[in-house]
Amino acid sequence: MRIIKTIAELRAQLQQQRLAQKRIAFVPTMGNLHDGHLTLVEQGKAVADVVVASIFVNPLQFGAGEDLERYPRTLEEDTAKLIESGCDYLFAPTVDEMYPQGTSSQTIVDVPNLSALHCGASRPGHFRGVATVVTKLFGIVQPDVAIFGLKDFQQLAVIRQMVKDLCLPVEIIGAPIARSSTGLALSSRNGYLTQAELEIAPALYQTLCNIQQRINAGEHDYRSLERDAIVQLARAGFRPDYFNIARQDDLLPAKQEDKQLVILAAAYLGQARLIDNLHFSL
Repeated sequence: MRIIKTIAELRAQLQQQRLAQKRIAFVPTMGNLHDGHLTLVEQGKAVADVVVASIFVNPLQFGAGEDLERYPRTLEEDTAKLIESGCDYLFAPTVDEMYPQGTSSQTIVDVPNLSALHCGASRPGHFRGVATVVTKLFGIVQPDVAIFGLKDFQQLAVIRQMVKDLCLPVEIIGAPIARSSTGLALSSRNGYLTQAELEIAPALYQTLCNIQQRINAGEHDYRSLERDAIVQLARAGFRPDYFNIARQDDLLPAKQEDKQLVILAAAYLGQARLIDNLHFSL
């Protein structure tokens, strides 16, 4: 695996792959890799000839008071995992390489409507930061296909809309959520959890499953179900952020006649903000 830190070098390397008519897959990450990230690399290998992963902790998507400074940076360990997984290139730029004029004067990509819901309501500006950095990375890598985990269902929806609106020639693949044996969705922020909190954390997924079961059993008063779930999470020891039952296509609140649903949840546990979701059809 070749480790590259500059845009110019990565472009030169990938141009050679394109001239050889190689299909390029891209897996963008913020590092502190876990098995879920590595499954994205494996999926990239299955659909393309060359896999590029990036590790960049993007300051634009962190708000005031969030964990930018303490976000885990484990480049050495991440590099070893990517080598073992068969990744071909690791792009690990500095902030100055990605934002040479600074973040305050950076052109911003904003996906309205979708970005204001759910996590966007709790983290204003977050999805502007995501959309901006992903657009930049797509411009640098110029992949044929990019792979994102479904754990952040809203992020994937924002990126799909951005790609559609900007006519970007990138196929977007959503990969299934990787979970521990307890059902807890794998996340870099799980490392913030104490042992006691790790025992509580699976209750987030269990609550999602419980609400899905009630919907499948015929309960369609979605606002009442959302309130019940918030109470369940609080009783389990979480500080709930939101628990919303939405339509898959536009992430707006689901109505009784909707058939393609997603349940989206975010809750604080100790120092960690955990997100999870379930999407399904009626």
